[in-house]
Amino acid sequence: MFKISERFWVAVKTSRMKGYEIANHAGLHPATLSKLLWEVKTVRPDDYRVIAVAKVLGLSPEECFEEVNLVRRTNGKKIDTDESDSG
Repeated sequence: MFKISERFWVAVKTSRMKGYEIANHAGLHPATLSKLLWEVKTVRPDDYRVIAVAKVLGLSPEECFEEVNLVRRTNGKKIDTDESDSG
């Protein structure tokens, strides 16, 4: 599972452009950009919406995503849900 990176979030928030201007230049609705920033929308590492915003801000796609390792608790014990480790 992936989420937007802190670098991406900071770039949007510290840009000289307003959020709605960034969204418009990227071809997105401003509400979509907001939902991406506040993790209401899920993202994939090839998400065209995030990559379009990255181009507007001068970021590479690699700078825009962070992998999230999910951890779930059962009866007080942590269970790693990262499926890549299962074999």
